[in-house]
Amino acid sequence: MKGGYKIEKRVKTLKEWLPIELINKNGIIKTKKNTYVKIIKVIPINYNLKSDLEKNAILNSYKTFLKTCNFNIQIIIQSNKENLDQHIKDIERNIEKKEKEYLKEIAQDYIENIKNINNSKKSSTKEFYIIIENDKIENQKYSNEKEIIENDLKEKYFKIKECLSRCGNQCIEINNKKNIINIFSSFLNTRKKLNF
Repeated sequence: MKGGYKIEKRVKTLKEWLPIELINKNGIIKTKKNTYVKIIKVIPINYNLKSDLEKNAILNSYKTFLKTCNFNIQIIIQSNKENLDQHIKDIERNIEKKEKEYLKEIAQDYIENIKNINNSKKSSTKEFYIIIENDKIENQKYSNEKEIIENDLKEKYFKIKECLSRCGNQCIEINNKKNIINIFSSFLNTRKKLNF
């Protein structure tokens, strides 16, 4: 209370808080700082299952990727705990169908192992994203500005895709507004629908 007046602090809405001005239909995001970014999803390989020779080749390819991409990138990893309840229920249903006792014991041991993994929070999925930014338009207006931005981001995407494919990874260009909103919602852990 100041001078007899109650000062109310206004809380920003989620949309006001996010640095996003708009998401175009082609998946290019315009930020409030007038920069343009694109999201790339990376489907990783299981590095631990590779031989030593393959691991060395992957690391060398990754070094090449870092040297080749002479522009700013941001790598984001999202980890989500897996819910294995349905998987456990399916196994329990199958146990009832087993006639041999030793198969039931093996299945029961497997269920206990899954529960231990789940309780120790080791059962999680990871999503990998790379954010690329357009840096060729420095707040200047061109008649074909939209085309220049799209071409710059597309060129960077193809460069990343080519380099990471040498490591065995697959890259997917997120070019759908709905998918981008779903990605933001999953990071923010919000049930509210974001509108852009």
